[in-house]
Amino acid sequence: MVRLRRSRQKRRGRTTVSSIEDFATLAEPYRRELLAHCYRMMGSVYEAEDLVQETYLRAWRGFEKFEGRSSLRTWLYTIATNACLNERRQRSRRPLPSGLGPAEGDPDAPPEAAGGDVLWLQPIPDAMVMPGPGDPASIVTSREQLRLALIASLQKLTPRQRAVYLLREVLEFPAANVAAMLETSVAAVKSSLQRARAAMAEAGTADQELTGLDAQDLLEQYMTAFEKADLAALERALRKDAALEMVGYSSWFSGLDTCLRYLVRVLGSPGTWRMLPVRANGQPAAAAYLRRDDGTYEAFGLAVLTVTSGGISRITVFGKEDLLPWFDVPGAPARQARGG
Repeated sequence: MVRLRRSRQKRRGRTTVSSIEDFATLAEPYRRELLAHCYRMMGSVYEAEDLVQETYLRAWRGFEKFEGRSSLRTWLYTIATNACLNERRQRSRRPLPSGLGPAEGDPDAPPEAAGGDVLWLQPIPDAMVMPGPGDPASIVTSREQLRLALIASLQKLTPRQRAVYLLREVLEFPAANVAAMLETSVAAVKSSLQRARAAMAEAGTADQELTGLDAQDLLEQYMTAFEKADLAALERALRKDAALEMVGYSSWFSGLDTCLRYLVRVLGSPGTWRMLPVRANGQPAAAAYLRRDDGTYEAFGLAVLTVTSGGISRITVFGKEDLLPWFDVPGAPARQARGG
């Protein structure tokens, strides 16, 4: 635990913090986990970045008043959580297409564009929020706590239920600490947590997702199939109950046959697509590039895969090229397609 430099003077029996000169050194180690927390609260990497900046600004301004009665980490989480709650009051939840209604039964029908007022869930690069080299168990836990299915389910909770659920279940703060952080009672925290658990259970949990080499193998199969326009290879990679959703459209597809009927329309010919491997939300993902008429490639968006022992169970496509800079990939791929 980070130790704060304390003065030798005591006020009313409490040790006080007297210096802010080391604030950046003390607080910076928590930036990555605070970004993950704000992302879970908001469902947006853009908003999470802004709120972490706001958290550090508020903490720096109030550091002289920080008396060390809680840890610096707890204090920063208090500021960050309340900043998110204040922002969330002005924003609606961020869904995925599958959170708006039932699956589309006709894959030949044009996807239905959602209204411009919908704020969509966004992916977040692993590099921004995952811990560095260390305990492998902590890395696995972080991946589980950031997967898209969890973030989408959290969006269905009220902002306060979401805060309590994350602080208690994910971050494992004691109920008394959470009550103090949210300026409420322990009984209210327990009540909110009970409701949040019930809502999360009703939303359901995804099957156990693959990690490591097995997940990378399925990602490679997916990217190769797209680059070669190989529908049969996609069929082998997908599960029978696979789902496909494209953020920006309210329609989405469920079931292998339905998904394949839609995908055959977008595969094009070999070379239509180029893919680069990335990671988002602790899951394998592909940065996608579409060939122009002049033979060059332009950024299209990002496909995040949910992979299990039975194959790819979900493809979530974020068709916005402005997301790719977050993943440190080029504006166009500088390599040949897989297999020549």
